[in-house]
Amino acid sequence: MKRYIFLACFLSITLPAFCEEIGTDAVTVLTLTDTVKIAHLKNKPIQIQEEEISYARANIMDAQSNFLPKVDMQYGYTLNDATPSVIPIGPSRKDPRIFTGYKNDNIFGLSLNESVYNGGANIATLEQSRLNLKVARETLRATKLEVEFEAKRLFYGLLLAYENRRIAGDLVEHAKVHRDDVKSLLEQGTASKFDFLQSEVQVSKLMPNLVSAENQVEVITAELKKLLSMPQSQNIKIEGTLEYAPLEIKEQDFLTTAYRNKPEMILKLLGIDIQKWAIEFAKAGWLPQISASANYTNRSNDIGNMINSRHNEWNIGVTASIMLFDGFSTKAKVDEARAKYAQAGLQKENYADQLTVDIKSACLDMVKSAAIIKSQGDSVVEAKEALRIAEVGYENGVITNLDVLTSQVDLAQVETNLAGGLYDYIMAKAQIDRLTGREYLEGGR
Repeated sequence: MKRYIFLACFLSITLPAFCEEIGTDAVTVLTLTDTVKIAHLKNKPIQIQEEEISYARANIMDAQSNFLPKVDMQYGYTLNDATPSVIPIGPSRKDPRIFTGYKNDNIFGLSLNESVYNGGANIATLEQSRLNLKVARETLRATKLEVEFEAKRLFYGLLLAYENRRIAGDLVEHAKVHRDDVKSLLEQGTASKFDFLQSEVQVSKLMPNLVSAENQVEVITAELKKLLSMPQSQNIKIEGTLEYAPLEIKEQDFLTTAYRNKPEMILKLLGIDIQKWAIEFAKAGWLPQISASANYTNRSNDIGNMINSRHNEWNIGVTASIMLFDGFSTKAKVDEARAKYAQAGLQKENYADQLTVDIKSACLDMVKSAAIIKSQGDSVVEAKEALRIAEVGYENGVITNLDVLTSQVDLAQVETNLAGGLYDYIMAKAQIDRLTGREYLEGGR
């Protein structure tokens, strides 16, 4: 009986905030905002994608390095068994041994190499790396939206499970009270044995629904803890309501916002741009390759006497080349890149078409749920009154026992329909938020 007294505290769709903690275990109280924040903080795919952004930033730096000169410093020592002797003819500005070597040969040098122009491949690589950073950011936003939607689904799903448990508990309690009343009437001789047996069977029939409702609460609670990376032993309590907050349906506005703001749509557009630069990268094989280099070397048999004008040597040069024939390799790469570019465009168009369908479906779900809420909301009052009249009528002998049992089930069904309609409407709004790229923690509903 204590269980049903507890269930009776759920008199409305609002999860009561006044329920006290039971026992000595700490209870974590969660609002929807808390749930979403914890989900963002603990979610592994979000953490992985945040690292992907760092990776993309590093790739930009790597691409930028292609435009900067590469400077090397070298030192070498060689012990030669013998070296040719060079007798200089006349005064020499350089030590002849620089060109023939020393027995104890020390070489210290600096070299600089710069790619002046490589057909635009470096530019294409840099632009692609910048676009890949945008891809990483939009992918992170898409991941967050998916996690938010899952958090809403479980949060409101738990509220719905609590409400269904209350409805099932109330129905069993009504059936038990009615059975006891019929038993009293039977003892007084004003009710039939059939009515009592029928009422007893009704209680038995309703018990599995109550057990199923209680199990559903436990299952969704476990799923919510898993999403939030909480231990299953942790006690949690959520505060929120299955509230009907009408949203004006503007399908075309939703669609326009989705085209502009949905991460997956932006990713499709970025994919087109990336493939466009891939074409430019492939074309670089047909264009000239120009590079410059400079070298400075000091060479001496005495490491302490290397840096002077007689022991140094330098050169500077420019190299240009162009591929005359590469076995059609570049053409194949360009054709492949163009095919990928066309494919990216088709994928964007296909996704846009699907987005139109998804927006329309979510809008229709809101219309359907709103109609259910309106009809069932009025019916709850009527069903409660019908049950009261049936109970009074049965006591006065003008209503059959079956009418009372039917009224009990009808009230539970209407309340269940109303709770389901509220949940469906809230989730349809959540779907609109996800499709339009509206993040809950940044102003979402």
